[in-house]
Amino acid sequence: MVRTVNGDWLIRGRDGRLSVYLPSDEAVLCRAESVPGGAWGPPRRVGGEQRLHAGFAIGRGANGYTHLAAWRPTRTDESGLLHSTHFRPLLAPLDWLPIGHPNKRGALTGPPAVTVDAEGRAFVFVRNRGLGVHTTNQMMRGGWNAWYDLRGSKVHDQLTAVTGESGCVEVYATNPDGILRWYQEAPGKRAVAGEPLKVSVVPGSLSAQPTSKESTTVFFADPTGMLHAWRAGTDPVPLLAAAGPGPVATLRCELQGFDCTVLAQRSASGRVAFAAYPTEKESAGLWWTESGPQLPAGSRVALAEDADGRVVAASITPDNTLRLARQKQEPGLSLAAWQEIP
Repeated sequence: MVRTVNGDWLIRGRDGRLSVYLPSDEAVLCRAESVPGGAWGPPRRVGGEQRLHAGFAIGRGANGYTHLAAWRPTRTDESGLLHSTHFRPLLAPLDWLPIGHPNKRGALTGPPAVTVDAEGRAFVFVRNRGLGVHTTNQMMRGGWNAWYDLRGSKVHDQLTAVTGESGCVEVYATNPDGILRWYQEAPGKRAVAGEPLKVSVVPGSLSAQPTSKESTTVFFADPTGMLHAWRAGTDPVPLLAAAGPGPVATLRCELQGFDCTVLAQRSASGRVAFAAYPTEKESAGLWWTESGPQLPAGSRVALAEDADGRVVAASITPDNTLRLARQKQEPGLSLAAWQEIP
């Protein structure tokens, strides 16, 4: 598995400090602001000295706690999944806790995905050996429930997990026929399969953002390079040509008094491209505006709001060079110059 991060790796903690979670060859690294808007501390290893496979998943709960999942080697040609919780940016994350394997034992089967329900329980999803999807979740009184088979077939390895404004957990996957969806009908219920969306989709291009009490908007690219927005029960809406490969970073925030959705993606030129539009009003139109220096292939982009409610964009290159740009104190989505974080 390559050194990828599945989820929003730029996180604002409950104390207002920003943190970033970075992959390395055998670990997850974390950096955090010393104070909101202040200098950044050096990278720290998450969860102790446990050796990991490259790549991890991350999710943030409404309580501000960060949950991570990753694979570790166990015995020859076998691996198991681990979970860690990070309560505050300046505290050490908890040690990695084994949570098993979707097929009880065997090799790693695909990158995990993590989300956190309204009660603060982490849900981990992963493709299984049969190319379906398995899930497990934390119990209220500690420990983890047994792995459960959500089924599905010919699932590609990337899964996208999200918790809606209702507190219900959802997970999305792609296969050769389109997009698969599982969702909770009520908080605490077991996820059930929704109606698949039959559409041509580029594997690895999914991202999702809760956009109302009732809906999550899923963004994906088709093989022609067009970026689409889709909400369950509706038809997908073409937005604009994707700026580059991979999933778009998303953020729902207020711009000039309007509820807006911001998208960001490394463009074909290597710079970071931004677009914004009124949330769930795709007909308003949107366009890309590029910003910052050219970044090498494999760089990733993330979005968050800081303690002052300003949009913050982050980029990380394959050698873990971190850059940030913050929204200016003026109308619209105007960013100050990008700063490399030493």
